Amino acid sequence: MGMHSFHYQNGSLHCEDVDLVSLADTHGTPAYVYSANTIRDHYGRLDQALAEIDHGIEYAVKANSNLSVLKLLVEEGSGFDIVSGGELRRVIEAGGDAGKCTFAGVGKTREEIEYALAEGIYCFNAESEEEVVFIDKVAGEMGKVAPVAFRVNPNVDAKTHKYISTGKSENKFGVDFASIDDAYARASKLANVRLRGLQMHIGSQLTSLQPFIEAVEKVAPLAVRLKDTYGIEFFSIGGGVGIVYDSALESGPTEWWSDQDEDQRPLTISQYAAGVVPVLKETGLKILLEPGRYIVGNAGVLLTRCLYEKKGSAKTFRIVDAGMNDLIRPALYEGHHDIVPLRESTGESSMVDVVGPVCETGDFFCQDRELPDFAPGEAIALLSAGAYGFVMASNYNSRPLPVEILVDGGEARVIRPRQTMDDILASEKSAMLS
Repeated sequence: MGMHSFHYQNGSLHCEDVDLVSLADTHGTPAYVYSANTIRDHYGRLDQALAEIDHGIEYAVKANSNLSVLKLLVEEGSGFDIVSGGELRRVIEAGGDAGKCTFAGVGKTREEIEYALAEGIYCFNAESEEEVVFIDKVAGEMGKVAPVAFRVNPNVDAKTHKYISTGKSENKFGVDFASIDDAYARASKLANVRLRGLQMHIGSQLTSLQPFIEAVEKVAPLAVRLKDTYGIEFFSIGGGVGIVYDSALESGPTEWWSDQDEDQRPLTISQYAAGVVPVLKETGLKILLEPGRYIVGNAGVLLTRCLYEKKGSAKTFRIVDAGMNDLIRPALYEGHHDIVPLRESTGESSMVDVVGPVCETGDFFCQDRELPDFAPGEAIALLSAGAYGFVMASNYNSRPLPVEILVDGGEARVIRPRQTMDDILASEKSAMLS
């Protein structure tokens, strides 16, 4: 698939072969639209890049958990990285197998551990020794042996945003590199735990290959040592493959880029693999990867319609019908999304803030950005909205959740209908005192 799935054709933005103007007109806005072929393509590229080693791709469900998206990945042969009992339930509902799932997260409850054990989870990725002791206790009560891996902190600075950097010792995730050997030694004495692997993760949206290679080189000898001592079978190198949020339309599916490059040339996934595969090959372990954003990020857009233009003395605001409740990344951690009109630009542009209707100053999609002109009534697309978009949406301001649509070639299917006010109010109305 040489061309990018989102492109202009006959003057209007298309997702694969579907005109987004007609989708916005038919289904209303705000609307999330995902490209099935981009998801397949990114999964395939990653799979291919690791072809010479025994590997498994565990898609991070938290990035985009729609059942139809999960089903598409089940069909591609993907495993899943889950962080809650609810996400495991989603994978199972989508036709996935718990035996191909790893369960991460720092706050697993008794109910979640019991559910995962009953369903035959492939492995718990544990974030502390206390957690492993508890998993051992729960497994014992169920008469089961729980497969466990520790998440180790390589203490490499991923140079990413402070809220999404996870691999340094002051983070809440993982076991410190210096105490990991002791943690395995103590866990090996527990009766109802089987040490199945080792996991590392240094953060999300990694845009430079160097810290990642550094971390893999640092942790690989540890993985081999654990294999020799305890017979572990896998080494998970985590997720966090970054995507290009700037100029997502031109850059297509080559996602890694290097901060050593002045011109921010995208680094391809094959270059990424070339950097780590030789080191990983020597371990003789099965290698697991937990990508989320890489697979779905650039596969989605959020369509929204311009309601008003408000010209002040200092600023011009374009007010749109999507808000921070629909897409919170810009408000939450200054996430960048390219914004393009659905009708191809005539070349006129102006400096604007694109803001939503929610009553918060933080409800903006961009500030002081030079954008192609669009007028009230016209629809625009927020690009690269396939990851951490709908999954983080809320009903704040009593705003119904947007519709989700999956495009596959020339076919567009609603994979979650737009929520109605009746849906929102139903449980409260039945509980209201008359």
